[in-house]
Amino acid sequence: MNYKEAKFSFSDLAYSIFLIVVVIMAAYWVGIKAAEGNITILLVFVAASITALTTGFGAFPFIFFKDINKSWLGYGNALAAGLMLGASIGLIYEGFLLSDVPNTEFRTTIGLITGVILVIIAHKLLQNRKEDFSIGNIHGANAIKMLMIVGIMTVHSFAEGIGVGVSYGESSTFGVFISVAIAIHNIPEGLAISLILIPRGSNCVRGGG
Repeated sequence: MNYKEAKFSFSDLAYSIFLIVVVIMAAYWVGIKAAEGNITILLVFVAASITALTTGFGAFPFIFFKDINKSWLGYGNALAAGLMLGASIGLIYEGFLLSDVPNTEFRTTIGLITGVILVIIAHKLLQNRKEDFSIGNIHGANAIKMLMIVGIMTVHSFAEGIGVGVSYGESSTFGVFISVAIAIHNIPEGLAISLILIPRGSNCVRGGG
């Protein structure tokens, strides 16, 4: 492989260990409370927070490898995009098959089109500022890409939080199931964010956060 091994960063390793410990402790607490059937706002908030924190797991490979050959960067982007595309197709499919909800096909289609339009509008607005736009030491097109992917991931995380809350309204078992599913699917999201941020000068803490 054409990875270049980066200089070891104690801060990145400490961040990774801390993140793993926090997720494990929070998940253990949620499991206990869910088993007791004690569903509270705090429990739902912690469960949703776990799904957000697991996004940082996608940055873990960059603790050891930061200078990445462009071909491997392409493979990583393809992997992250494929996983996220598969998850999106699954959500669209489930949206069409919802029972006891009127006009599911229409609502799902409108939501899908609205999301695409918002991404296009955001891209057009930022594209006009390509030359003078910067994030830290990153300028121009690279800064636009960083803001686009982080912004999109952030906005769609609100919907994930709503999904977690609604699932716990159904039952604690279903809530735990949805929380785990979203947490796992957030890992390739973290990888996608890291593939944009870290090769352009960000560190693992920012890339995974």
